[in-house]
Amino acid sequence: MARVFVSIGSNIDRYQHISCALDALAAEFDGLLISPVYQSESVGFEGDDFLNLVVAFTCEKDTGELSAWLRNIEDDNGRRRDGPKFSSRTLDIDILSYDQLVGTIDGVQLPRDEICHNAFVLRPLVDIAAQSLHPEMKTSYQSLWDAYDKTRQKLWPVDFSWQGKKISSQD
Repeated sequence: MARVFVSIGSNIDRYQHISCALDALAAEFDGLLISPVYQSESVGFEGDDFLNLVVAFTCEKDTGELSAWLRNIEDDNGRRRDGPKFSSRTLDIDILSYDQLVGTIDGVQLPRDEICHNAFVLRPLVDIAAQSLHPEMKTSYQSLWDAYDKTRQKLWPVDFSWQGKKISSQD
């Protein structure tokens, strides 16, 4: 079984779509490890703020199967693919890493470049896997976060409950 990290983001009906993504993941995979939820400004376009988090789980699907399965969750939640690459979206679920695989596997670039470039990916990853090593850089996510220029992107925790359990708070 592979250890997988995925990022989840939404800026349209954010709480609803994030909850739907978590419901789908929990129905398919046991033992989800869920980061706090963060709000961030949109990157690359003018739009409403996003909610973002990272989820870890173990998976028997190969990268291609997992990618297609995640894409179906996005589609089931009204994800539009006919607009610009950087635009508002109901749901965006990306595979960040799949075990220690490096390269393009089944059309999925691993690890995902966003890990080192976006606070809304790196910070929640640190929350659940601080000492895990970036598969390509062989540096801990905590070390990457410590070196990250935190003035580049605004990011703040938000209150978020899922299935009656508080998984995130502003405190």
